[in-house]
Amino acid sequence: MGILSQQEAKKIIDKVLSFSKADEMSVSLSGENVGNIRYARNSVSTSGDSRNVSLAVTAVFGKRTGTATINEFDEESIKKTVARAEELAKLAPENPEYVSMLGPQKYPETKSYSDNTANIDPDKRAQIALDSIDLCRKKSVVAAGYLEDSAGFKAIGNSKGLFGYYKTTSVDYSITVRTEDAKGSGYVVRDFNDVSKLNSASLTQTALQKAMASTAAQAIEPGRYTVILEPTAAAELMRNMMSNMDARSADEGRSFLSKKGGGNRLGEKLFDERITIYSDPMDIDIPGSPFVIGDNTVDGRAQEKVVWIEKGVVKNMFYSRFWAEKKGVKAIAAPSGFIFEGGTESIADLIKSTQKGILVTRFWYIRDVDRQTLLYTGLTRDGTFYIEDGKIKFPVKNFRFNESPIVMLNNIEAMGKPMRSGGNMIPPMKIRDFTFTSLSDAV
Repeated sequence: MGILSQQEAKKIIDKVLSFSKADEMSVSLSGENVGNIRYARNSVSTSGDSRNVSLAVTAVFGKRTGTATINEFDEESIKKTVARAEELAKLAPENPEYVSMLGPQKYPETKSYSDNTANIDPDKRAQIALDSIDLCRKKSVVAAGYLEDSAGFKAIGNSKGLFGYYKTTSVDYSITVRTEDAKGSGYVVRDFNDVSKLNSASLTQTALQKAMASTAAQAIEPGRYTVILEPTAAAELMRNMMSNMDARSADEGRSFLSKKGGGNRLGEKLFDERITIYSDPMDIDIPGSPFVIGDNTVDGRAQEKVVWIEKGVVKNMFYSRFWAEKKGVKAIAAPSGFIFEGGTESIADLIKSTQKGILVTRFWYIRDVDRQTLLYTGLTRDGTFYIEDGKIKFPVKNFRFNESPIVMLNNIEAMGKPMRSGGNMIPPMKIRDFTFTSLSDAV
């Protein structure tokens, strides 16, 4: 019962709403089929398959709200859930920031569902794992990998006539390869909507090459270096920056987009003029949700193409419906995924153009240092290499870094072709004066 059709979902939502005695009521219905396989030390260790459908009902009386959830769909259970949500709403304190629900909306038809992914079975998962494991056995290295695939749906509705429905699929795959002496490590992570784009052998080969090349790492002094960040390395820093483009935080002085003395920095040039970032739920590489989804509640706004940064200038910030109403502006939703425009060069091209620098495969254990400047710290991992005269010369010991994506995006020297990472499109970046503060003995 993991995936309901649009007609089945609407029938349940309509039934829920028919029992409502509240001033307003919203319904969120979702379900998914999830499968996975995990392997370590060149052997499968676990695999699983689960299915679930969940219903969340939010009742509103005035500015009091209450939510109840259930995963049973007989009439009596639905009635009890509606009554429970209404009971909770009457007991709740008023929410001074409550905004009345939206009426009917027009949603785009996104292309986020793939039959190839929805039809994955245990044999397919086992073959994906075997293609990776076999390669590592032949090269006498050790593989640890994880594959998770899902197919699901989301439906929303409310007492004002709003209804939305979409289906989506996803595949997440990661592989870590270590040399037998544990002195070399390589890592690759990829995500797709369509599993036919996944080639675990090819990705394992990349991780394997990094593992074998990263043994006998040499220590070099921390400091400021030109770096080439692979998309996996840049991904979390960029996600952190994009998640901090909230207008309310900026207006209240809690953000890197806050202006001294009050207000925000909308319209200001804060980055290198080559930086353009936008979101588009219709994008073929990272198709997104057609509507905004809340936590067990219904927002209901349609997702649309939004340019966040254009040629270095902050063009938009996201607004909750309450804050947009307070400021008298359009309520722009936060992006479900973003596209960072890059160039056409490969990582190999960026390396060739580098006189001296460091190639970073990925960062991990990233933590906040200063929210208002977006200063972060973390460690390199799974393949860090010294570049000289356009070639990789030798592996280096891992570093701790202290850097802000704001500074990073003002020190851009070149960008390559964007690649999907964590549901976003991010280019490899060549950046000058990236700050490494200390060494790490971790592999």
